[in-house]
Amino acid sequence: MADVKRRPFALSWQAKLIALLIFVYALYAAGQLDFSLDRFQRGLGHAATLLGRMFPPHIQQPETLWQGLVESLEIAVLASVLGILIALPVGLLGARNLMPVWASWPARAIVALCRSLHPVIVAILFVKAVGFGALAGILALAVASIGFIGKLFTESIEEISLKQVEAVRATGASFANVILFGVLPQVFARFIGFATYQFDSNLRNSTMVGIVGAGGIGGTLFSAFQRFDYDFVAAILITLIIIIMLGEVLARFVRSVFLDNLGFDTLFSRRFNAARGLGSKPLAKPEADE
Repeated sequence: MADVKRRPFALSWQAKLIALLIFVYALYAAGQLDFSLDRFQRGLGHAATLLGRMFPPHIQQPETLWQGLVESLEIAVLASVLGILIALPVGLLGARNLMPVWASWPARAIVALCRSLHPVIVAILFVKAVGFGALAGILALAVASIGFIGKLFTESIEEISLKQVEAVRATGASFANVILFGVLPQVFARFIGFATYQFDSNLRNSTMVGIVGAGGIGGTLFSAFQRFDYDFVAAILITLIIIIMLGEVLARFVRSVFLDNLGFDTLFSRRFNAARGLGSKPLAKPEADE
């Protein structure tokens, strides 16, 4: 009997029906929300006017801008460290393949609670609780970090191979050593990725929480909008873009140091050679001293 060739990306009638229903509902939602082409075109005109007032950028208050950036960076670092330190045990307790039900469900409930509200909403709550300033922003972003890293860390632990865990356990190792030598090596690479991404996210979210009074450059940005200093707004936004790009480069260095075990001299040599276009052959890892 000849094999029947199926067309690639062939959809069943149920999938086609669901796609059609989603498209119809999208049209209905657009009508309910007063979304029209004419309004969109008028918005483009207003956006062009706004961009015209934003350029060229002008830093009117360099000291205020610098203080806001430093405070945002401090908020992001402290919130990431605090969130990671709390998310590690919470994520471990939430793994159902290692922990009993009475431990995993409360940990999962904590993670779900931390992920339920947007960081801006949480920041408003902390502003009401502890007052205006960086402390509210740190606490709000720490809650967001616990929710994000805790969930992904739990899922990563649940996907590990239990053979390595059983092998370490068979040696008579304690529970702490089983976690240290049987679990963490399997999820360490993912955890570094989660941590670097969350730091990048906290650096961006520190601007948003600052708008509601939780410290950082967001307060400066909001004040510039209120004063209609759009050229200063453009300068702040461009500075934020540069900071985020530098954070991405820093995250790549961190991953190379922790995951590839490369030294800073090797990293800088690799970047320098790549910039000069000297081939694509990776440098060898430094050998351990005998």
